[in-house]
Amino acid sequence: MPTLAKNRRARFEYEILDTLEAGLVLSGAEVKSIRTGHASLAGAYVTFHGNEPHLTNAHIAPYAFAVKNESYDPTQTRKLLLKKKEIAYLRGKLQEKGLTAIPLSLYTKQRLIKLEIGLARGKKTHDKRASIKKREVDREIQRALSEG
Repeated sequence: MPTLAKNRRARFEYEILDTLEAGLVLSGAEVKSIRTGHASLAGAYVTFHGNEPHLTNAHIAPYAFAVKNESYDPTQTRKLLLKKKEIAYLRGKLQEKGLTAIPLSLYTKQRLIKLEIGLARGKKTHDKRASIKKREVDREIQRALSEG
């Protein structure tokens, strides 16, 4: 399961409460572009249009070797493929105050491209400070172990 793109800020900015796995509706050129590593999940989020979940604001660069399409929008919304129960669960959770759905990573599962969605609550400033302090302490421990 190689990871093709990761939302690195998501785990720092948000407290992840639950995760879901979703498929994506993509064109062939988009799939090739993602597999070559030209995708970014920074600033992306999940929205509902009608009763269908969509990935909004994820950037997938045009594939370099495809026919140039002038109307291609790299940040267009892309439909997510989930089961009906998962859609109902996600929709219900997003109605709660303070919860949001964000993409965590894009990865391959056999020959398919999957998106890991995290149900998240925003962290407060003091929680972020605690995360930074823990990360620095871990680095110091690793540095001390490797030196000695």
